[in-house]
Amino acid sequence: MDVRAQTTPDYYAAPRSRAWLSALWQDKQRFRRVLMIGGVALVAIVALTVWLSAGRYVGTDDSYVRAAKLMVSPDISGLVKTVDVREGQHVKKGQVLFTIDPRPFEIAVANTKAALEAARLDVVSSEAAYQSLVAQVAAQQSAVKLAQTTYNRYLALARSNAIAPQTLDQAHMTLTSAQATLASAQQNATTQLDKLLGNPNLPPDQAPSYLQAKAAYDEAKRQLDHTVVGAPFEGDVAEVDSLQPGTLVISALSSFSTTSAVGLVSTSDLWIEANMKETDLTHVRVGQPVEVTVDTYPDNTWNCHVGAISRASSDAFSALPSENASSNWVKVVQRIPVRVVCEVKAGDPPMRSGMSALVSIDTGMRRWNRMLAGR
Repeated sequence: MDVRAQTTPDYYAAPRSRAWLSALWQDKQRFRRVLMIGGVALVAIVALTVWLSAGRYVGTDDSYVRAAKLMVSPDISGLVKTVDVREGQHVKKGQVLFTIDPRPFEIAVANTKAALEAARLDVVSSEAAYQSLVAQVAAQQSAVKLAQTTYNRYLALARSNAIAPQTLDQAHMTLTSAQATLASAQQNATTQLDKLLGNPNLPPDQAPSYLQAKAAYDEAKRQLDHTVVGAPFEGDVAEVDSLQPGTLVISALSSFSTTSAVGLVSTSDLWIEANMKETDLTHVRVGQPVEVTVDTYPDNTWNCHVGAISRASSDAFSALPSENASSNWVKVVQRIPVRVVCEVKAGDPPMRSGMSALVSIDTGMRRWNRMLAGR
């Protein structure tokens, strides 16, 4: 058997196999390069697309639920008589929270009412006194006229030496005295008329003394009405335990502090206070939609809107604002309060003042919109 004949086909086939393997290897290398370059390019394009289409939403977790709240305290001082609410009770606007003993204020109303009536009688008396003075002036004018006539007669008789000089002097003294009395009566009448504001028939309710007494009476009635303390708005009651019957309540107007009061937190006037970074507010506008999530209710979302954007940063209202004039000043991104208003619907879980929240504001401006707008 010829060995060369058997091995010759394999000898000539080897070079062709190696060429085919080499070509295949080169094709794989080129395909790998295409995949690598294409993959990187694809990732870059996707990332650029995502980046350009992003930036529409800005938000912060430095947000808290706020509510209108008030420590309800009267503007009068007195002893608490009754406490008509309990801790956590929901009250309507005007519902009685507590009352103050009204007895001292009822006495004050009675006193001022009596003073008011006395002022009215004083006006009536002044009018009568003025009319009496007018009558006295008229009578004194007649006396002066008579004294003047008598004096003129005596003067004519004295010129003819028909009477003694002493008689003429006596008539002159009588005339002078009558004139002085008339002047005094006229002055008294004018003074009395001035008290009546120049109107001899002045209505009592227009006299200054009556108006002063009326003001005191109205103030006494106002204080009496304020012995019943009602809720200024609808909400839930808090801090009731500090107020008990018999507690002395000091007026906030006189002590500039509330010694005892009932807390009231509104259940309808609620909002979210979002402390946004100043760098995130470029395209935030009032009225833009906001998505709010409260930490207490992670499965609930509230659809809200931007109600207001503060004109000052949180630091601007601080009692001790930071001083940036020193040489070691470091720039810090400021926080601007944004008020987010939500519509609470029936069935929504209750928001409570102080709860932490997460807000997301839809500015409607993606990065590619900003680039097209040249911003």
